[in-house]
Amino acid sequence: MNLSFYIAKRYAISFSKNKAINIITGIASVGIIASTMALFIFLSVFSGLKEFTLNFANATDPDLRLETTTGKFFTISKAQEEQLKSNKNISSFSKIAEERVYFLYSEKEIVAHIKGVDNNYTKVNDFKNHLYAGDWIEPNSEDVVVGAEISRKLALGLFDFNNALEVFAPKPGKGNIENPDEAFNKSLLFPSGIYSINEELDGKYVFCDVALAQNLLGLQSNQFTNLEIKTTPNSNEEEIRNDLETIFGENIKIKNRAQLNDSLYKMLQSENLFIYLFSTLVVILTLFCLAGAIVMIIIDKRDNLKTLYNIGVTKNSIRNIFFTQGIIITLFGLFIGLALAIGIVILQQQFSFIMITPTMPYPVLFEWSNILIVLSTIIILGIVSSWIASGTANKGL
Repeated sequence: MNLSFYIAKRYAISFSKNKAINIITGIASVGIIASTMALFIFLSVFSGLKEFTLNFANATDPDLRLETTTGKFFTISKAQEEQLKSNKNISSFSKIAEERVYFLYSEKEIVAHIKGVDNNYTKVNDFKNHLYAGDWIEPNSEDVVVGAEISRKLALGLFDFNNALEVFAPKPGKGNIENPDEAFNKSLLFPSGIYSINEELDGKYVFCDVALAQNLLGLQSNQFTNLEIKTTPNSNEEEIRNDLETIFGENIKIKNRAQLNDSLYKMLQSENLFIYLFSTLVVILTLFCLAGAIVMIIIDKRDNLKTLYNIGVTKNSIRNIFFTQGIIITLFGLFIGLALAIGIVILQQQFSFIMITPTMPYPVLFEWSNILIVLSTIIILGIVSSWIASGTANKGL
């Protein structure tokens, strides 16, 4: 057995005659356990909050969305549709016609997005599950589904066939407008359902049949603003992107969920980095205690070290004794703290001991990546602090 490791192990598991050193070493060990638990729990809590937030933000987002890079609209031919249907990586797809328009109801007005969707839209995402009143739109009808915020601002009810929701969209074309009444396409809509997700989305969309939106926007039956795609489980995103570029050419832009919510993802990543750095600062402060404990042990063992040096043990080996002891204490605290933290996270996931509301548990998420982050952080910082503290072992030999 390596001499440095053998002596370091004896020093780590045995008590010193000096009670103060035992107390300092115990505090360092408890500090490492506590900081490890705090780091893993903080990361797990943030992972849970991140997933909780994205579940709302992604409620209307497909796995992939295809847009054109030239203008607002592009055409989809029958042959291209057949290629999409035969693609093994594509579970379903929906053709969309979307634009920002003006709505008027009982002298109340609002600007929002009208989103024309086909019959496959509810197969692409679970948006239909967010309806809290009424029914989803019927094909080839004037039915619309509006957001709760739009319904509130317009004082809009359901199935009111006496008062229609008016929608106005600018007519495509060029030149001067002589008659304002001819500058807009107009349709009468009848709300059949109200959805509720979050305040931003509730005030953004009015859903209708895709043919109605195409007529309103002056599009042909094969013209659309984007294509929303649901991929099959375990599909290869890069392969799908290559297939779509082969089908539609290079003048397309393909976005996944992260790219559709780019600003939100960047904000969450920044918050995650801040949480990690804050937790790491706590770990660094705790490892100062470890460095202090190692220095105190070196002072306590000074006579023993001189004896070891006199019988031929090298200075490097003496330093390695206390460096190894610091690593042993670090690993001891790391694995105990990590085990306790994993237990707490799993118990919260299974039994929901901490609740936000009477029906909503505080979100936590167990992720293997968080374990790797904790392991690498504690081990690296433990090595650094142990190496710095063990440097005092050779002074005065």
